[in-house]
Amino acid sequence: MAPRVLVADDDRAIRESLTRALELEGYHVLTVADGQEALGRARREPVDAMVIDVMMPGVDGLAVCRGLRADGDRTPLLMLTARVETSDRVAGLDAGADDYLAKPFEPEELFARLRALLRRAAPAGDRPGERDTVLAVAALRLHVAARRAWWDDTELHLSKTEFDLLELMMRNEGVALDQTTIYQRIWGYDFGADSKNLAVYIGYLRRKLAGVGAPLLIHTVRGVGYTLRQP
Repeated sequence: MAPRVLVADDDRAIRESLTRALELEGYHVLTVADGQEALGRARREPVDAMVIDVMMPGVDGLAVCRGLRADGDRTPLLMLTARVETSDRVAGLDAGADDYLAKPFEPEELFARLRALLRRAAPAGDRPGERDTVLAVAALRLHVAARRAWWDDTELHLSKTEFDLLELMMRNEGVALDQTTIYQRIWGYDFGADSKNLAVYIGYLRRKLAGVGAPLLIHTVRGVGYTLRQP
């Protein structure tokens, strides 16, 4: 069955262009012209991924993302925007977006990012040998299939990307993972040395771990990337 993708953009030409391109790639595309309609459609009709423009009249893309995440909807969401400032990317990620793509972009890049989001969305229990896997570092425990994590007896409330990043680092305890490797494994795409996406999510994880009383577990390896190790 073709993956279902919801596209929300107030620009008719862009909607039609995206629809044609995605359908040629084998997707079933649903389109809406504003944020309010995007919220309603997403709540009525489950989809496999969403491509949401930030700048829409009335309810913008950030509000759509926040509303869906508040509903508990974890559908992979790719945010589109003409804004390129770091603060704008951070705002999109803070709202709960899984990825962020600046306009103009090449269709191949959009396709690659969508494929990566859909791969990451596959249930952990569907991957051989991982149904009952529990990872542990010090008092930090992560149940792969249930997608839940705890420090001692306190549960951590993680977004999908935060969970995936923590899982990758726990599976490679003590290993210095370079940024390119992390980007490819988590996002399926290397954003480049100037991207702040990874630093943003590392900051999220550190704050959430500190908030439940954990010591510093995720360390910066200068000139390389990051590592997770015993305190």
